[in-house]
Amino acid sequence: MAKNALQAQLLKAGLVDAKKAKKINQQQQHAVKTGHHHDEVKNALAQAQAEKLAKDQALNRERQIALEQRTSAANIRQMLSQHQIQGTTGDVLYQFVDAGKIKKIYVTQEIYNQIVLGRIAISRLDEQYPLLPRALADKIAERAPEVIVIRNEKSAATQAVDEEDPYAAYVIPDDLMW
Repeated sequence: MAKNALQAQLLKAGLVDAKKAKKINQQQQHAVKTGHHHDEVKNALAQAQAEKLAKDQALNRERQIALEQRTSAANIRQMLSQHQIQGTTGDVLYQFVDAGKIKKIYVTQEIYNQIVLGRIAISRLDEQYPLLPRALADKIAERAPEVIVIRNEKSAATQAVDEEDPYAAYVIPDDLMW
């Protein structure tokens, strides 16, 4: 009567009667014939497909973000190389700090004054430091602020002189080096 050992044990223990065991067997056979036992398999398969789809979408988003970052970096490199100010090499030394290290570039006196006034910015392109117009440096700083090394504020050079300052007559030179 009982098809498996568990049913036999339940019958011997008196927890299930013979009619109940026979009815359960018939239900199981009916489920096998009609395919209802495959619902669980179908649900598991659908869930696995949904998880795979979500994983694929996340991977595609990561790839898209990486592609956009590479494209943006390439655009910035192109702007730096195409729009850098040419003919800036001179005999005036300009020192600045980049990544905790003091760097030096030689520029003309006119370019030096433009850097101090904030009209020209210094950027980083590999191991070089191209000089850029302020407007372009502002646009690049919006996308990648780590590329711009020096971008002096315009107002720093044009500070108002205090009339009561006792040292107002003594001008401190911009190129003072210690």
